[in-house]
Amino acid sequence: MPGPLTIGFVAGESSGDQLGAALITALRARLPQLRCLGVCGPAMQAAGCEAWADSHELAVMGLIEPIRHLPRLARLRRMLRRRFLQERPQAFIGIDAPAFNLGLAARLKAAGLTTVQYVSPQVWAWRQGRVHRIGRACDLVLCLYPFEPDFYARHGVRAAFVGHPLADQVPLDPDRAGARAALGLAVTDTVVALLPGSRVGEVQRLGADFLRAAAWVHARRPAVFAAPMAAPAVRRVFEGQRAGIAPALPLTVLDGRAREVLAAADAVLVASGTATLEALLAKRPMVVAYRFSALTAFLARRLGLVKVRYFSLPNLLCEQPLVPEFLQEQVTGAALGSALLGQLEDAAGRTALEQAFRHVHERLRVNGADCAAQAVLGLLQQTGAAGSPGTAPDGGAASRAAAP
Repeated sequence: MPGPLTIGFVAGESSGDQLGAALITALRARLPQLRCLGVCGPAMQAAGCEAWADSHELAVMGLIEPIRHLPRLARLRRMLRRRFLQERPQAFIGIDAPAFNLGLAARLKAAGLTTVQYVSPQVWAWRQGRVHRIGRACDLVLCLYPFEPDFYARHGVRAAFVGHPLADQVPLDPDRAGARAALGLAVTDTVVALLPGSRVGEVQRLGADFLRAAAWVHARRPAVFAAPMAAPAVRRVFEGQRAGIAPALPLTVLDGRAREVLAAADAVLVASGTATLEALLAKRPMVVAYRFSALTAFLARRLGLVKVRYFSLPNLLCEQPLVPEFLQEQVTGAALGSALLGQLEDAAGRTALEQAFRHVHERLRVNGADCAAQAVLGLLQQTGAAGSPGTAPDGGAASRAAAP
């Protein structure tokens, strides 16, 4: 008797783990006997994925920063290649972590496996030449944003817009009063959310200036501040910075609860990344900042790798500069604080911003995990992988999934 359909995963970090868990749940709704295995976090494990390694092992980024991790990452990739080739899953899905996943996908595709990249690298923004490598490595790219497939189509790479699962999870109308009550914040308070990054390196580079910005704002407009932390190690770094820079600041540091904090906030100071999308979905004014290591920033500028007008997702998705952006040496406490105060005091701008963010939310809200599952199963039907040994007993489920 044929066994269940098997899909291999490598999910990078907590955001990839959440995407993977939602995708596995959507796939299992069609194929209850689906077998999943690979690199995952607690959410994917709870959804039934067999863990060969933890997602946090891939939590490195930039051009230069990953170099010191190369020996460990190379060992991990070799182990995964060997095990995936032993298991021969019907598909391999790399979730985010393109620096790691694309090289692995290329080797697996060359060995005859069907390969998918879930979450497009920001190849449309910088290092656009990577699109050819992506095309060689992947049979399909699942894109979270509607402008991405057109870029891939121009380069002959198959891609499908599947929406962003976060847009499905976050309500169109956030419950601000409920969020404040849950966090113990008064309705009358001016609340500012501080999200300096989900990685230790990001907080090391941004946390101090975020705290200086908060102190700058508080000196001019009394406010309370809330900082949801992605992990204990991140919290330790941020708490150390707070003790040296702004020990008297009215700041509550929390373990997680970012969605509640964003819903409760009047404005947000946030590191560029997925958290900016979460702030957009919460319809919050924000100031976005980022700082690479000095060497990464030098190479990016020297080689002309950046190709977009804006670097923050809200401005990219709205195609206009609705939120202030600060990069590298622009990131100072005074600059961030001044921009943040401007966001707090611009009532007319806040109304326009909320309308634009709602429009984006509606465009992204297409039941993303379900669309991704349909795209994967449609690809497997077209390549014949879904009909090969290992097909689930309900083989018709895949045929009912629409191709991208």
